Amino acid sequence: MSTTGTTQQVTPQLRQWIVEQAQAGHSAESVLKAMIASGWNEDVAVDAMEETLRVHVESQVVAKGLPPAVRVPEPQLGESPLYIDTGDRRVAVLQTMADPRVVVFGGVLSDEECEQLIALARPRLARSLTVATRTGGEEVNADRTSNGMFFQRAETELVRRIERRLAVLVNWPEENGEGLQILQYGPGAEYKPHYDYFDPTEPGTPTILKRGGQRVATIVIYLAEPDKGGGTVFPDVLLEVAPKRGNAVFFSYERPHPSTRTLHGGSPVLAGEKWIATKWLRERRFE
Repeated sequence: MSTTGTTQQVTPQLRQWIVEQAQAGHSAESVLKAMIASGWNEDVAVDAMEETLRVHVESQVVAKGLPPAVRVPEPQLGESPLYIDTGDRRVAVLQTMADPRVVVFGGVLSDEECEQLIALARPRLARSLTVATRTGGEEVNADRTSNGMFFQRAETELVRRIERRLAVLVNWPEENGEGLQILQYGPGAEYKPHYDYFDPTEPGTPTILKRGGQRVATIVIYLAEPDKGGGTVFPDVLLEVAPKRGNAVFFSYERPHPSTRTLHGGSPVLAGEKWIATKWLRERRFE
């Protein structure tokens, strides 16, 4: 394996060699050192390794019958920032997890914005529905005992401002977001663990996907804190996010499959009242 000239082209032979080294149990560090010793530019070598192994792993996963992965929203966290500037607000990064991809943000909304959303939503509340993937419509689900409503995208200046902020925060187009949903949970109310993606095996899913493709990420923003209970739980990884007003939890799922480990739920409210705003993000423009 050698290179000549100033332009280094990543060939199929090189990609095959990288895969063979990985299959033989060689560490990424040792493979990178071997490439550099053979004359490869370090940046080119790193990019070649990452892309080659990503494609290889994905092909193995798909070969086992899992749906293919898609691009998902990803906050700009490469340099481990303490804050993200969204243009109109400085949002704190409180906690990150790689697998599943979960990020807890602090101060996404001000107290005033939380109160305004609740005031606008309260007169329009009704029993929460869930998407019925069997038919493509909506239905009452015994697992979800909250009241809720949807804002149309950019329905008010407040909603427009928040949607713009969230788009910058997670690096995803505004138009790919569903309308902001506001939910109220009283004592005893909960949302049992579930996945937010649409099950590709259900007959109604193709109809749902016409409006913007799969859901690929979720943002849950806490608007009002219960006295007890009401956390967002991820049972597969034993994680619970406390429902602190103004904070939010973001998580993404690159394929509609339990392997993403994004099973999550809203624990029962034990005392007081919880309000949240939920933003679901799609692959493409949501119509």
